[in-house]
Amino acid sequence: MTTVEHTPRQAQAGPPLGILAVVFTALFLGGIVASTVMAGGGTFPSPFGAPAEILAYFHDHRNAVQTGAFLQFAASVPMSIYAATASARLRSLGIRAPGATIALVGGVLAAAMSALSALLSWVLSRPEVLAEPAVVRALQDLAFATGGTGHVVFLGLLVAGIAVPGLLAGLLPRPPALAGLAVAAVAELSILTLLVSDAAILLPIARFTALAWLVAAGFLLPRTRSNKAGTRLSRAGSSTAEEGTA
Repeated sequence: MTTVEHTPRQAQAGPPLGILAVVFTALFLGGIVASTVMAGGGTFPSPFGAPAEILAYFHDHRNAVQTGAFLQFAASVPMSIYAATASARLRSLGIRAPGATIALVGGVLAAAMSALSALLSWVLSRPEVLAEPAVVRALQDLAFATGGTGHVVFLGLLVAGIAVPGLLAGLLPRPPALAGLAVAAVAELSILTLLVSDAAILLPIARFTALAWLVAAGFLLPRTRSNKAGTRLSRAGSSTAEEGTA
């Protein structure tokens, strides 16, 4: 068996990846901007902040929280489609290594974590919930854990799942592929936020660079395999076959 499978259906690679990435990035950023403007410049509070300030934010800016949650949830839909399309695109380009599956799993889980965080944030906008300070803190911690660490770590897997085969098979230019590996590494390191609060600085760095990288990769990843990339994939497949025979 080889890691490469030539198929005549390479052109059927799904919707444009670049457009999908632009859509979910715009929706996510739009949620941040809209909620910030509606809150008069205030931003979604950190769980490491003062309890009184956290409670005051949710009490005073219910509409901002609800709008941000709506747009964040909406962004999770095209992100999941992006993950499925990228995985299918990699397979149509001859990738049979785990990278295509890692991209799918990482992207779907990143979208799921973002959606869950958005729904938890929406619950935080409900007046019935705001009457219970302990419940507000618990829900906010869950929203941060899922939409922060949970989302970013799996977003890193999506990036890595595209960047690694993109580099090894020559599907992406070398500089963007290497940049993707660096972004993925920072995203995985953000898991330290669960142990060290100061590591939270890694979350926005990894999140926004990952979003920008996914947009770029969406436009750069080809729909069909070039002769050069096909040769590299064939050599990789031959090496795998020889190793299996040995």
